[in-house]
Amino acid sequence: MRGEVGSRERRTVALGSVLKQRPQNGYSPNDLPEWTGLQALGLSCLGSHGFSPKQLKNVPDTPLARRSQLENGDLLMSRANTRELVGLVGRFSDTGVPCIYPDLMMRLQPDSDRCLPEYLEIVLRSEPLRRVVRGGARGTSDSMVKINARLVEGLSIPLPVVEGQREIVSVHSAFERRIEVLQKQADKRTALLSGLTDSLLQHHVDKLVALGDAVIECQAGVTLGAHRVPRHNAVGYLRVANVRKGWIDADDIAILESQKRDFPRYELAKGDVLVVEGHANPEQIGRAAVVDETTSGLLYQNHLFRLRFDDVIPEFAALWLNASVVRSYWRTRCTTSSGLYTINSKLLAGVPFPQLGLEEQRQITEVCRVASRSVESAKQQIRKIRVLQASAVEDLLAG
Repeated sequence: MRGEVGSRERRTVALGSVLKQRPQNGYSPNDLPEWTGLQALGLSCLGSHGFSPKQLKNVPDTPLARRSQLENGDLLMSRANTRELVGLVGRFSDTGVPCIYPDLMMRLQPDSDRCLPEYLEIVLRSEPLRRVVRGGARGTSDSMVKINARLVEGLSIPLPVVEGQREIVSVHSAFERRIEVLQKQADKRTALLSGLTDSLLQHHVDKLVALGDAVIECQAGVTLGAHRVPRHNAVGYLRVANVRKGWIDADDIAILESQKRDFPRYELAKGDVLVVEGHANPEQIGRAAVVDETTSGLLYQNHLFRLRFDDVIPEFAALWLNASVVRSYWRTRCTTSSGLYTINSKLLAGVPFPQLGLEEQRQITEVCRVASRSVESAKQQIRKIRVLQASAVEDLLAG
């Protein structure tokens, strides 16, 4: 059988050998403001943990568009995005409205008699396969790279018998059910915290200045390229994926080749505020987090801005930059022609920022810090379960 090696019980095959047809790209018509009866998925519908119905757009209902209409359970893969996000996979869940998928995604249709779609999703989301996909993506900049059908078809995947696949899916699903319960708790606590933060901050919207007048430094990070492949002077750096809304994920630190002149310019210090410059989801543009002692000393990539303040508490700055008033600012100013929303230093300098004394900042920050502890507790539980889930699934995939 084409692409198969190894034993009959635990063989490895080329992904293309279990597909009913070659991966098919979608269709991207211009979106419309009015309801048409047909919607298109946005690129952010595919995340690190599968499909989520975000960023849906109204599109013209035409025969050409309907050729890309999705069915419940269809397996989708992003074929263009930042290097961290390219190749994300998820199975489409019926939204109640006919949906098509965009040109920046491809649809994979496995032969379910040999390879279950839900099993293939798990395999393609596993870190070993993610590394291969990220490494095979091509582009002039890491801010937008692409993969093609040939790369996807050539991916080597473990293929146990179907009953073995079902067992792996069952184990994975058990973890997902527990995560879903915890995620609902975290979402509820996050909503309460967001409401509290907005309530505390809205009383100061009449004391606004431009962010550019409040910072002493706004600096983009290291530009990646072939010369940054680690060789002799490897050092860790933070990526967009590490900077979450209000916190920094230090579980997966990438490395690059450093140069002496990097450290005076790009080294992070405790209290630096990092702001996301580009994202496929406009709601994630400009999200901010504070560098702490665990991530100080690292470098950071050019799709992040580093802010430094003199008379502003960094935690207060991050609270404000993640608040609804700044989210509204970005929604009215972010545009995209490539599927990736970006901001620049000029727009960032124009963000409205409250002119408050340090004592007022401390009071607001402390109230929010206390409230955020319950949110962080739920998120920490989810992170631990994700680690256990990934380890269990990889062990099962390895046989």
